[in-house]
Amino acid sequence: MKKVLVINGPNLNLLGIREKNIYGNVSYEDVLKSILQKAHELGFEVEFFQSNHEGSIIDKIHSAYYEKVDAIIINPGAYTHYSYAIHDAIKAINIPTIEVHISNIHAREEFRHKSVIAPACTGQISGFGIKSYIIALYALKEILD
Repeated sequence: MKKVLVINGPNLNLLGIREKNIYGNVSYEDVLKSILQKAHELGFEVEFFQSNHEGSIIDKIHSAYYEKVDAIIINPGAYTHYSYAIHDAIKAINIPTIEVHISNIHAREEFRHKSVIAPACTGQISGFGIKSYIIALYALKEILD
């Protein structure tokens, strides 16, 4: 069974609480349940990790290499726009990685339009609500099969 690591960055633990008009009413725990259900249907083992700290996210990306993770889905939150360190960590491990966003980052404030993470990733999915994670799972199924 292929192993997928799902990394969520700053403030994503507050889904269902923060800015419901942008991120919806679904709780973080319910998002994880939806991802887990679809991952199992697609034949993936999944591990979840959430941190509000850049260094912890980088450490987890590094550990994915040593733990033989097959693919990563990452929602870097606001780190999307300025964390060259996360970009470099993804490039260093050479594991298929998809950047996801619940909202359409290109339709929001101008500072959110640029991702410094996306160039290090296999692809980027944004704007489909929590289904962005599900779409990423389908994409990884195609990539890994």
